[in-house]
Amino acid sequence: MLLLSSLRLQSAEATSICMTEGQLQKPDTVLGHEPLGVVEEVGDAVTSFKRGDRVVVTFNIACGHCFNCVRGFTSACLTVNPEIAGGAFGYAKMGPYKGAQAEMLRVPFADLNCTKLPGTAGDKWEDDFVLLADIFPTGYYATKLAMVQPGTSVAVFGAGPVGLLTAYSALLKGAAQVFVVDYIPERLDLVKNIGAIPIDFSRIPR
Repeated sequence: MLLLSSLRLQSAEATSICMTEGQLQKPDTVLGHEPLGVVEEVGDAVTSFKRGDRVVVTFNIACGHCFNCVRGFTSACLTVNPEIAGGAFGYAKMGPYKGAQAEMLRVPFADLNCTKLPGTAGDKWEDDFVLLADIFPTGYYATKLAMVQPGTSVAVFGAGPVGLLTAYSALLKGAAQVFVVDYIPERLDLVKNIGAIPIDFSRIPR
C-alpha cells in the first residue's frame, strides 16, 4: 500500500456509525466514519505522527491545500472525491474510502485529518474521545452558528447524541438557560443530567 502523506490506523479501538436507512449503495460497503485508533504505519510525507500514537480522525477527509480547504471549508474539499466536493470514510457518495469498522484503516492527508490523543487504547476516556471525530464538534459548531453568548437562552430540538452535545456546548459557552425538546424518557433524563432543562413535547396540550 502506498502511504506517502497517509498513515495506516489500527482502527478497531473505537468507531461510530452515522448512517441512515437507504444510503448504502454497494454490498461491500464498510461502515464507520468516526475513527479512533492507534497508528500502525506512517507514510514518508507524514511529519506529525509516528507508530504507536493514539489518534482521533475527522469524519470528513480533506487535503488541506485546495481552494476550499485553504479558506477553511475542509468539508467541501475539491481534491479527495471525484464525484462531489467533500469526502468521508464509509459514507455513500463521499468518495472511494472504506469505513472504519475494520481492523485497519488508511487515513489520507494524515497531518491534517488526525489529532493526537493522550492515554492508551481501551482506557476510560475512549468513549469520550471518539465523540471528537464528529458528534461533539458538530454540536459545538451549531452553537457557533447560532451565536450563543454567555447569558443567552437556547432551545435545542431533539435529544439525540448531537442534540445533547449541542446543549452541553451551549452550557460550556455560558448560556443561562438551555431547553432540550424531546419525548423519549431516557433522552430527557440525560438532558437533566448535563444540567439542561428537558421539555417533553408529548405532554404539551394541543
